[in-house]
Amino acid sequence: MNLRDTFLQLVRLGIGHTDAIYSTGLSDWMALKVLAEAQGLSAVVLDGIERFKSLKGLRVQGPDQLFLLEWIGEVMKDYDGRYAAYEKAISSLAGFYNAHRFKMMVLKGYACSLNWPKPNHRPCGDIDIWLFGQQREADATLGSWLRVNGSRSSIDTSHHHHTVFEWEGFSVENHYDFVNVHHHRSHRRLERIFKELGKDDSHYVDVLGERVWLPSPNLHALFLLKHAALHFVGTELTFRQILDWAFFVRRYGKDVDWEWLLSVIEEDGLTPFFHIVNAICIEDLGFELSLFPSCCYNPIDKEKVLNDIFVYEYHEETTSNILKRQINRFRRWKSNEWKHKLCYKESMMSAFWSGVWNHLLKPGSI
Repeated sequence: MNLRDTFLQLVRLGIGHTDAIYSTGLSDWMALKVLAEAQGLSAVVLDGIERFKSLKGLRVQGPDQLFLLEWIGEVMKDYDGRYAAYEKAISSLAGFYNAHRFKMMVLKGYACSLNWPKPNHRPCGDIDIWLFGQQREADATLGSWLRVNGSRSSIDTSHHHHTVFEWEGFSVENHYDFVNVHHHRSHRRLERIFKELGKDDSHYVDVLGERVWLPSPNLHALFLLKHAALHFVGTELTFRQILDWAFFVRRYGKDVDWEWLLSVIEEDGLTPFFHIVNAICIEDLGFELSLFPSCCYNPIDKEKVLNDIFVYEYHEETTSNILKRQINRFRRWKSNEWKHKLCYKESMMSAFWSGVWNHLLKPGSI
């Protein structure tokens, strides 16, 4: 069995899908570890290895015990310990906003982790928040508080669609837009939909004693799809993001207005990408077909997407030369043309000029 097949089978085992697992002849466990880390699924793959070894009647050629123990130690530090700090920071930040009469909704990372079988086995990075349209007022309040308390932290306003600041060791992205409206013309229409959905404050959880708001199922469904597509077209997509979608659908699919969502993504051009992601969830990760509203895709396109997830075909070179950097970005943009067709209806040239304008508005992004 090759590396990719072994990885996918261990991921399936790690998330609780035990179908069609028999044996493995994998010898390069370091390559598997590197792949799992790149995909953000080290903890899940380790869960899969443990389940693999425990299944009766299986011939298992597992990794060296010392190698496995070292890997487990890394995961406990990078996942379990970091997630606890992540949750504590979210609670603390929510407490600050609650005390100042701002409602904080978490997007992406933490909101997604709550749908995973083991929330702390989803890697956590930035804290993405939406303050129900009060980003500017909240930043002003936070800025004053930081100055009064002599903090060296400041609020970075150089980014599109969110400001950035540090909170208890984590970078926080405070969104005033859900998508960059300057990146594609179609994003303006989509942003109006997001803003309307973002008014819903009926979904929330308690995080270490503080109320934290969550996206409504319709908002979360559209946001997860669009965010995954933006990564796919612009940089790279990982299986962690695919699992975010699959676990969300498994938990909240019955609450999503699929007829509405399908009409929105059809107008946006996301439908082919939507079907392919669903197909990967079902065929490669073992989720039930009945969970998803539809799965009608081109097998050739699906294989290209899978190959791109495993081995991203274009990595931008790091260089301080602005001209070389822009040439590299143009090459990446051209190489991703096939991805654009799966995610957008507007032309590549329209996207190109929108991208140019996007960088001119924020010169620091050039």
